[in-house]
Amino acid sequence: MKQSPINPHRKTPPRWAEALLERFCPDQDLEEVQGDLAELYVYWLQTRGKRTADWCYVYNALRLLRPFGRMPLLGKRESSSSMPVHSPVSTSLLAPVSIHSNIPIHPLAIDTIMLRNYLKIALRNLFKNKAYSFINIGGLAVGMCVATLIGLWVYDEVSYDTSHPNYADIAQIRHFSTYPGTGVTTTGESIQIPLGTALKGNYKPYFKHILMTFWAGDFTVSYGDKKIPSYGRFIEPGVIDMLSLKMLNGNASALSDPHSVILSASKAKAIFGNENPINQTLKIDNRIDVTVTGVFEDLPQNTSFGDLEFFAPWDLWVSSNDWVKECVNKWDNSSFTIFVQLAPNTSVETANAAIRNFYARQFPKDFAKDIAKYKPVLFLYPMKQWHLYSEFENGIAVGGRITFVWLFGIIGVFVLLLACINFMNLSTARSEKRAREVGIRKAIGSVRSQLVGQFLGESLLIACLAFVASVVLTVLSLPWFNQLASKDITFPLDKPLFWLVCLVFLLLTGFLAGLYPAFYLSSFQPIKVLKGTLRQGRYAALPRKLLVVVQFTVSVALIIGTIIVYRQIQHAQNRPVGYNREGLIHVPHNDPNYKGRQQVLTSQLINTGMVSDVAYSSSPLTAVWNNSGGYTWTGKDPELASDFSVIRVSHNFGKTVGWQFIAGRDFSKEFSTDSTGVIINEAAARYISPAKSSIQNLIGQTIKYNDNSRSWRVLGIVKDMVMQSPYEPVKRGFFFLDATHRETNRIVLKISPTVSATQALPAIEAVFRRIVPSAAFDYQFVDSEYGRKFSAEQQIGQLASVFAVLAIFISCLGIFGLASFTAEQRRKEIGIRKILGASVGNLWKLLSKDFLVLVVVSCLLATPIAWYFLSRWLQTYTYRIELSWWIFVVAAAAALLITLLTVSYQAIKTALANPVKSLRTE
Repeated sequence: MKQSPINPHRKTPPRWAEALLERFCPDQDLEEVQGDLAELYVYWLQTRGKRTADWCYVYNALRLLRPFGRMPLLGKRESSSSMPVHSPVSTSLLAPVSIHSNIPIHPLAIDTIMLRNYLKIALRNLFKNKAYSFINIGGLAVGMCVATLIGLWVYDEVSYDTSHPNYADIAQIRHFSTYPGTGVTTTGESIQIPLGTALKGNYKPYFKHILMTFWAGDFTVSYGDKKIPSYGRFIEPGVIDMLSLKMLNGNASALSDPHSVILSASKAKAIFGNENPINQTLKIDNRIDVTVTGVFEDLPQNTSFGDLEFFAPWDLWVSSNDWVKECVNKWDNSSFTIFVQLAPNTSVETANAAIRNFYARQFPKDFAKDIAKYKPVLFLYPMKQWHLYSEFENGIAVGGRITFVWLFGIIGVFVLLLACINFMNLSTARSEKRAREVGIRKAIGSVRSQLVGQFLGESLLIACLAFVASVVLTVLSLPWFNQLASKDITFPLDKPLFWLVCLVFLLLTGFLAGLYPAFYLSSFQPIKVLKGTLRQGRYAALPRKLLVVVQFTVSVALIIGTIIVYRQIQHAQNRPVGYNREGLIHVPHNDPNYKGRQQVLTSQLINTGMVSDVAYSSSPLTAVWNNSGGYTWTGKDPELASDFSVIRVSHNFGKTVGWQFIAGRDFSKEFSTDSTGVIINEAAARYISPAKSSIQNLIGQTIKYNDNSRSWRVLGIVKDMVMQSPYEPVKRGFFFLDATHRETNRIVLKISPTVSATQALPAIEAVFRRIVPSAAFDYQFVDSEYGRKFSAEQQIGQLASVFAVLAIFISCLGIFGLASFTAEQRRKEIGIRKILGASVGNLWKLLSKDFLVLVVVSCLLATPIAWYFLSRWLQTYTYRIELSWWIFVVAAAAALLITLLTVSYQAIKTALANPVKSLRTE
């Protein structure tokens, strides 16, 4: 049968709303609901028009469906001349919503009035209970502040290098090799120059850029009389495009001239001031002439290239160094590195598959035996892993800073959770104060969902106030936090995404903090509440106790972690380093004008009386810049790896640094044959001769190179010098004599112990300026350089300490609030006990013991958790401490003492109160 078209002017409710009501409304209520809504629809139609009447009908119909069923209809008058009041059943359903019977109220107006009422109640409760409000808002504010700071720190870490638009396509060429004797796979980033040439010739389709480069380093840039230490890199011109450098002057071809250089904006300002830097001539290390062809905007600090102050062409580095020229066609010198950018539509996996067997295909036949022995494999190390995954295991990036990112992320979540627990505990602990309010509201028609909404709204209000306070705290503490964490984080007030994240963060915090109290408070039965028979029962406080245990478990675990991190750092710092760092400084030896003047410089420095010894070396005392393989000795296993750290030193090096000899002697000018001698460290001696008793027999033995063209006689064995990571075993090393200073590039000075550094440095600088006026006196204290090796662990330890203190503070706030409430709740009991003769000590014990029991339980839980995770963390260090039982005891004792101090104030205050006041009934 054909249906007639719907008449838009018909005076009936929307049919689909009626059908929805018929489908989902319970049968026993359907007739009553339909009748009441029909009457209301007629009234809305007469007073507000068809559109509003339809909207109100739909709105109320939806509100009456499950789970919203049996809610009062909005818009119904209590009585009206045009609408008769129905039976008691009907009026119970159609609860009045207007004080004035002749004024109908719009549904949205009803919601606004209700929200305004909730807001008033919430604010009254805040002002009425100022102490609890301060604890709630203060605790949440501190927790939010910590979470925000950690969030900013984590974002800075995970966004490392992402400021480069080509971030996802940039990688470094690396290789790994497997040693046949041990099966250990090692990873390296040192590459041969011919390898880069072969990549460009045979693998060009996979890469947009293949950039040969030397290591970034410290140089002296001269402009007129100015000599400014600068950190730079020699690299091929494609770096401008690959890193998307923002050129303030010049363009993408600024490095095409072999004698060009581009400067960072800050370095250009430091050298030239307000003068135009373009086409100005500079000298690098007083031997390389360059012309400024561009200025680029300073790179962000959180990039792998962020500390670079200039880029110069790779070809200039090759032409300016004879030893590099010799390496252009040599496959046995891996002193360089390569950065690449993938071609469009090329993945890392595709490129890796192409270059994986590069060595087997491209290496000369002379190296076929080594290739078969060590099975070297090339692979791409993507930029997105450089910062967070810097540690390798069997050729795979397995960890690094990502460990600390996860650690602090978890700490941030837990600290915020502690603050939320405070809110939950105090809200539920004070439940009796609001039980009557809940009972009255339920008696006059409020349903549980409305009460849940009200309490969640109060929680959100407290979260909003806490968030405002946390923003203030974060802004004020950010400079200090940056200094502590060595960051340059700014508060992103102008970032809409940040505020969106904050909004989500705020809602989640408010919801998390208020969820349990809302459902707990709204569950009270009005009959029991209004009769005054509400009793919480012996297990009512159990959830609060569990939450306190969670709080202090986290706090105690953080205390244990802080102690262990501190002891691990101290353990490494106190490790014997094999030489005396006190009074040692080193100065770069790169200026060509040093040549032939070393003897004069040495004698005049000693003549000042400020310097006791002077020596020269090819590496600073805090690093090793050269590693070499291919050494053999009598009885060597052919399968044994033979790579050693190599340091070239002058005659006086051992005396200057304080070598500690196990056997043999130092280099001496009295023996001309010492030029073919070598001094080895203890690690090398144990490697060459594993039997400890036979180490002495190495003196006089011969060390040869692979081709037997060179050989050295062992003159002495010295104790291991910690020149690299203080957390790892010392690498086996050879010290060769370089009496002509052909390969040395560091001057090592020993300040006389009878003078202070403040006295010595001006006199030392005057000698340098007189003997080599073209060179910059850029010195570093060896002790300070060595101390920087602990910077990452020290920062982590300091941050962990701060967060541990804040976590304890938040936990103490919560336990202080609970202690206050407990004391108030047991006021009459304490008054009676005092009258019956209880002492202050007895009452203090009564009020404190419950909290101490909870803290003891927390310590018992925190100990195995902390032991498990911290023992795994310590396994990442070869040179590490052992976990001692006393650490856990100290942490537990500290937690108990803090709890006692926190609780005792309220306990003693209550115990000293006049019992007459507590027992008096108004």
